[in-house]
Amino acid sequence: MSKPLCAILLVAIGSLCLLAADANVVDAGNGDHHSLELDENNWTNVLTDEWMVLFYAPWCPACKSLEPEWREFAKWSESHSSVSVASTDITISPGLTGRFIVTTLPTIFHVKNGVFRYYKMGRDKDSMVSFIKERKWEQIESISSWKSPNSIQMSLVAQFFKLSQKVRILHSTLMAEYGLPTWGSYLIFAIATIFIGAILGLVLVCIIDLVYPPSHHKMPVKDGKDENSDSGQESDDDDELVKDELLDDQASDEPTENEPLLRNRRKIRKTD
Repeated sequence: MSKPLCAILLVAIGSLCLLAADANVVDAGNGDHHSLELDENNWTNVLTDEWMVLFYAPWCPACKSLEPEWREFAKWSESHSSVSVASTDITISPGLTGRFIVTTLPTIFHVKNGVFRYYKMGRDKDSMVSFIKERKWEQIESISSWKSPNSIQMSLVAQFFKLSQKVRILHSTLMAEYGLPTWGSYLIFAIATIFIGAILGLVLVCIIDLVYPPSHHKMPVKDGKDENSDSGQESDDDDELVKDELLDDQASDEPTENEPLLRNRRKIRKTD
């Protein structure tokens, strides 16, 4: 077979595979209740109608043991008009791990019109079917609004999880492709963290100064009349003291007959 013919056949086979994959995605999004693979772009589909959502990882043994039961439950959901089935690989969508606060694997959520609940019953098909048919989810307390995956704070947590995944990839790239040692990569991240923190702190201080500008306190100024009156009174007292001193000097030069008068004057001055 010639090389051009082989190339044409490969292109044709690849095109058919892509068309088949696109058809499966469209079916999953059109409500045919196929198991939908959730990611960062389509996770909002579970906010409407009723869903059962599984979080798993390929390396998790418990997830592997649950896989056949989950597949059977997904087949059952195809003929059930009220529930759809979706699953998320946390290694592909780390942002959803933070958004849903997934701490153990496997984790299953029941979602009804945007209200989330943890599924903590049996991990076999019959238990999950009974959970849906008998509406046992009504007996489970829903996740609070501040921890709901569609809240603003959980959206921020999702961004942090995605950022941590990018940092991990960058760390691996620095060591694998550029040959940096582990401590060298950590040193680069430490310097970058300090630099970014300093910039954010400066921006925060500027914002606070703009929103709450510092107030300048003025020293109280006394009235001129009070100052003049005080100064006048002090000058009068000084004049009296000077006069008393002069009288004392004159009295000291006079004969001893005036000593009683001098003593009385001194006593009066002390009492004043």
